[in-house]
Amino acid sequence: MLTSTLQPTLWRTCRVLANDTRLRLLAQLVRKQPQSVSELAAQCSLTLPVASQSLRALEARGLLRVNRIHRRVEYHITTRSEAGSLAELIAALVAALRREPLPTRAIMKLATAFTHPKRIQIHRMLQSGPKTEMQLQTPTRLSSLALWRHLRKLKARGFVRHDDTQRAYQCCDHPDRIGRALSKLAAT
Repeated sequence: MLTSTLQPTLWRTCRVLANDTRLRLLAQLVRKQPQSVSELAAQCSLTLPVASQSLRALEARGLLRVNRIHRRVEYHITTRSEAGSLAELIAALVAALRREPLPTRAIMKLATAFTHPKRIQIHRMLQSGPKTEMQLQTPTRLSSLALWRHLRKLKARGFVRHDDTQRAYQCCDHPDRIGRALSKLAAT
């Protein structure tokens, strides 16, 4: 059964991360922090409202923290001690966003693996061992086509593989640090 606390947090966090604008803002903070909304907007060629909305979305998911000094609002990347269960993911994102060119497309692709609660449920079920489509279909209450689409996305992003000899799907050890952090969050 899906837990109601982490489940929405993970898929909503992944939806926030699957956005080029938000990742570019996060990358600017990796390079220099703290920064104000206006500084970040200027560096990313964004309007203040777009930058502000994107930063608030990152903050709402626990990826950023904000300091308000009178009218000035400064953003920081959440520290390891503040991040809780997201610490490993944030560390992986920071390491990736230090690279040039920015790996935003790769991060977005990884994040989209878990932008739907059913994919998280499928991933959790596969953590206990290989499962056939039939073993996945009943508890997920998905049609064959919907289950196939979710499995195809998880497989394309390197989180699941199909074993032809067993005719079953199973979880993979993801080769990417961000992928491993997402997989760990999806498993809990």
